[in-house]
Amino acid sequence: MAIGPVQLIVLGFDHPRFRGEVIAELERLRANDAVRVIDALAVYKDEEGALEVEHLSNLTTEEAIELGSKVGALIGLGIEGEEGMAAGALAGAEEAADGVRLFPEGDDAWDVIADIPGGTAAALLLIEHHWAVPLRDAIMRANGFRISDAFVSPFDLVAIGLHTAEEARRLDAMETSGTTTDR
Repeated sequence: MAIGPVQLIVLGFDHPRFRGEVIAELERLRANDAVRVIDALAVYKDEEGALEVEHLSNLTTEEAIELGSKVGALIGLGIEGEEGMAAGALAGAEEAADGVRLFPEGDDAWDVIADIPGGTAAALLLIEHHWAVPLRDAIMRANGFRISDAFVSPFDLVAIGLHTAEEARRLDAMETSGTTTDR
């Protein structure tokens, strides 16, 4: 089976009010075969930086066995204990021996855990974009490749007429800190 483009999304929550809406939307996307949540972690970081990690998933039992804990391995959280860390290190060493550059270093490195503010919670979602498989394959057949990707800020969408300034402030507040901004 071809794996679609995979994205790690890190969402922060001040005083989380979970009512099942996020899980329900992920389930809807899965039912439509648009995305698959490969793995998900809830991370709670106290003011001193201590972490509490909980594994979340909407995978079937067979998918969970096949995929294991990928987010923890990707960002360096050994939630499967020493055995999981050793298995991940062995798999990574095998790929590195074949000349594959696994993780960016220096200025290009992304320290997901450091980005989570103290006293907050975060959901780390490793999502496979099923909808993008045919597009990705067509791009590859045309000898194309990804140069960059990013989510576009709501404020940038004001400049091209897709949002009003008021909509952009509201969306930015929802997407970033949960507070209104004076941009």
